Amino acid sequence: MTAKLKPSPAPATAASPDWARVVSLVQCSRAMDALEETTLVPGKKIFYQFSARGHDMAQVLLGLHLTHPKDAICGYYRSRPILLSLGVALEDALGSAMGRAGGYSDGRDIGVVFNYPNAHGASALPMCGGVGAQYTPTAGYAQAIEYCRTVLGDASYDGAIGVVLGGDASVATNGFWSALTIATTLKLPMLFYVEDNAYGISVPGALQTPGANIAKNLANFSGLKIYDGDGTDPEQAAMLTREAVAHVRGRRGPALLRLTVPRLEGHSFQDTQAYKSKDTIEAEWTRDPLPKLKAHVVPSAMSEAEWDAIEAETKERVLRASQIADQRPVAEPSSVTRHVFDEGEMQTEGGLHNTGYMAPRVSDEAKPEGARINMITAIRRTLDHELSINPRVVVFGEDVGPKGGVHGVTLGMQEKHGAERVFDTSLSEEGIIGRAVGMAIAGLMPVPEIQFRKYAEPACEQISDCGSMRWRTNNRFAAPMVVRMPIGFFKCGDPWHSQTNEVQFVHTPGWRVAAPSNAEDAVGLLRTAMRGNDPVMFLEHRNMLDAASARRPYPGDAFALPFGKAKLTRTGDDITIVTWGAMVERCEAAAEGISADVIDLRTLAPWDRDAVLTSIKRTHRCLIVHEDLGTAGFGAEIAAVVADEAFLDLDAPVARVTMPDIPSPHHPDLMEWALPSVARIRAKIDQLLAF
Repeated sequence: MTAKLKPSPAPATAASPDWARVVSLVQCSRAMDALEETTLVPGKKIFYQFSARGHDMAQVLLGLHLTHPKDAICGYYRSRPILLSLGVALEDALGSAMGRAGGYSDGRDIGVVFNYPNAHGASALPMCGGVGAQYTPTAGYAQAIEYCRTVLGDASYDGAIGVVLGGDASVATNGFWSALTIATTLKLPMLFYVEDNAYGISVPGALQTPGANIAKNLANFSGLKIYDGDGTDPEQAAMLTREAVAHVRGRRGPALLRLTVPRLEGHSFQDTQAYKSKDTIEAEWTRDPLPKLKAHVVPSAMSEAEWDAIEAETKERVLRASQIADQRPVAEPSSVTRHVFDEGEMQTEGGLHNTGYMAPRVSDEAKPEGARINMITAIRRTLDHELSINPRVVVFGEDVGPKGGVHGVTLGMQEKHGAERVFDTSLSEEGIIGRAVGMAIAGLMPVPEIQFRKYAEPACEQISDCGSMRWRTNNRFAAPMVVRMPIGFFKCGDPWHSQTNEVQFVHTPGWRVAAPSNAEDAVGLLRTAMRGNDPVMFLEHRNMLDAASARRPYPGDAFALPFGKAKLTRTGDDITIVTWGAMVERCEAAAEGISADVIDLRTLAPWDRDAVLTSIKRTHRCLIVHEDLGTAGFGAEIAAVVADEAFLDLDAPVARVTMPDIPSPHHPDLMEWALPSVARIRAKIDQLLAF
């Protein structure tokens, strides 16, 4: 499916680009690079600098095609030229590089790690610092384009596309291959734009993909149209870009456009390129697209004097913009603690609430209906209700479709709501969470499932990037979603299906974390999460999904619980026991005959410090019980807060009962020995009471 190139550049057509605009933008990019390298970096006004020389013309040619208001791009370090073509103000681009207030992040992120909520055209999705992390969110955005167009019937998405920019090194990443699978199997309107400069910092392209040509290697990849050519040849690059964009806009499936370009400077300002020979560097400069651009447009499209005038005018504009940017202050340091979570000030792009969604009224007062149901049924019923009343909710993951999930939670939901709204995914956790990010930015409420806690490890980069999005863009973007994830033991254990490690998500800024212990709380917390404006990690303990102790009557379709509000499941005066998840049942059993407060935290981010501290002021003793490992488990955080803020109220040391620092053993006898048992918990209670 590789596009055949003509032996010589095709003549200009009516569809040819506005070459004067191309010249102006490329000259602007060059002037910015030069000013940074000669003045701003040596003057210590910029701390990280990445030149786009060599990449600039091809990017500008692509950017000028992205005029649809629902288009979106996601790029990487050398993508400033395409941002300029989308309309980013020069003072914002330079001010961001200086880390000043305003711009992309108000100094919170590296200046080249950009985002651009664009009300007048294509937006630039929040870029990530990790190579390859841009691919799956773009696939998710492209899937949301199709969802909004077909399921929601929104004609404003007709013809919109998602474009992802990456270099030759990024094609070796998991994100690239996951996004490629998503885009081709679903026939998404997505363009993969690979700028091949033959090096990943110092590593040559031959070590990234066989033969150093990803386009050639993917020539027979089913469902993918390939375009491959010289990104320094103005007419050829323009033709290929035009055809690639037209292919994707025409809803003929995804395409990959590979353009070879030289990287005319080091990877960054600090990179001396000592790994390149003198001959290699000289050969790269012979491919500089700027002289080729000039030869192409002078004198056919403009005179030499007009070229010189554009060059001089852009240099002056860049200099003025740098002076404006330099006058911007550094953000108030204390402001960096803001916008980790939604504070009631709506982000510019992303999330349900930006679409005009108004959540129905809820109450934290349960109105029990019918017989007691298990947690599986409670979660299923809540998902079903939210799907029924909110067409922007989508549920997906491995085996969640016809099978109904490996735990049966989504059983029958695809049949009821359709395969566009409840669907299976390829086996890629990075792809599952990454595409959820793109969907959330596009205004859907994704509810992805990670089948078991341990399986989340490949997705941790996307989880981290999603959580930090609101903060690092200073509330310009957010990607609210609900990640459902079974955790913990069930009948037996093992290192692969029985992990908890909830503390990792608590330690990932921007994520709310719920850990319900019963069906009623699962309903209330899940409903709050699915109607909220922050990403939520919803942890479903496997042993509680069908446990008799976790069964409750369904609390009603209007029942929702606030995050950060613990529940006293037992009250007393002699000791405070703090726990969550499956350990609530065991702590209650261990406290039989004891005057004890048993506090089920229900959520770990945020957690109810006030409830714990208030109880300790009355009982003067504190025991923390959790299934996770003892070292650096979340109980250590609780213990530190208690020691910090309630030390004088204590009559005994703060104590913990946890797993030892080992993975979960498989045989039930070994597993039960490692888990906090009722007997171990009771022994520790007795020890504290006797202190």
